Amino acid sequence: MVRPPVREVSVPLPPGATLGVIGGGQLGAMFAMAAKRLGYRVEAIGDSADCPAAHHCDRVHVVSFADAAALARVAAGLDAVTFEFENVPVEAARAMAAVVPCRPAPDVLFTTQDRAREKAFLVRHGFACAPHRIVRSVEDLRAAAVALGLPAVLKTAAFGYDGKGQRRLESESDIDPAWAALGPAECVLEGWVDFDCEISVVAARGGTGDVAVFEPSRNVHARHILDVSSAPANLPAVVLDEARTTASRILAALDVVGVTCVEFFVTRAGTLLVNEIAPRPHNSGHLTIAACATSQFEQQARALSGLPLGSTRQLAPAAMANLLGECWAGGEPDWSAALAVPGVSLMLYGKSDPRPGRKMGHLTALAPTVEEAIANVTRARSLACRS
Repeated sequence: MVRPPVREVSVPLPPGATLGVIGGGQLGAMFAMAAKRLGYRVEAIGDSADCPAAHHCDRVHVVSFADAAALARVAAGLDAVTFEFENVPVEAARAMAAVVPCRPAPDVLFTTQDRAREKAFLVRHGFACAPHRIVRSVEDLRAAAVALGLPAVLKTAAFGYDGKGQRRLESESDIDPAWAALGPAECVLEGWVDFDCEISVVAARGGTGDVAVFEPSRNVHARHILDVSSAPANLPAVVLDEARTTASRILAALDVVGVTCVEFFVTRAGTLLVNEIAPRPHNSGHLTIAACATSQFEQQARALSGLPLGSTRQLAPAAMANLLGECWAGGEPDWSAALAVPGVSLMLYGKSDPRPGRKMGHLTALAPTVEEAIANVTRARSLACRS
């Protein structure tokens, strides 16, 4: 049987074309909002009909991500497909890419959904990252701990996020319990990096290779979950320029079409180490919705549909604070108090079950200085959550 050639994305896809997004979470919802403002129909493909994207899409297809044949059937009715998360089985992504343009391509997902493959990519292309070893047994782990020294961090190669799938090793006595918790799946042991701060760079790359880079943001975490992102990052210009350049080079080396976030550790010496690559919009880029001429989600829609990328100009210093399920512990948060703080805006994701640690929404503050933006967004969150 001869397979028909994949339809190419016309440049650009006209309004009324149907864009698909794999995943029905908040990233899919925000993509849908941006794409529909540009005149596109949007259909989400998720594992639940009751998902945040359902509030903003023209249709939701409930399909198992492991069912490659079903995904391909849905994709045949779409004009182009993108992703809100990278952990789609690559066989399923390739089945979709055989019938409809997928951006980013399945090979990008294959590289970035596995820490071992991602580290190998970084090393192969000369991008600095933390010292590391691939471990497939407790014996490998012991040898890696000797080679890298302790403390170190053991991470599962696949399916880790928000601190899940990670164990810190302080001494030799931590090795066996860590392997018992995370093995026998392949893992990566990373040498400890005494970093000054973490920053992330969200960038978009179009089908012709043009790249648009947002202002790097400084990230602060709480219990391994992003707490506050702010931009500008208030770091030396040489560090920020290197971060932008490195992110652009990574997108080119991966041949990304779409949006990608590159997270960096900034060492106390001012050098940059790539921590992770996410080939999709990112939590740290949510502030671009209020703060930039073009949001990360509109860039995703533009890149997918073949439109020119938009300006990444930041309109004002900004800070974003996540709203986790704990904020609902005392009842409905006081949104009136939060929105009374100057320059603060609110976005809720439409999730009905505010579990601890679950991302339910975010607040963004714009202000004359980034310090004032951080102070205002954290104050607004405290007022809303009655804490």
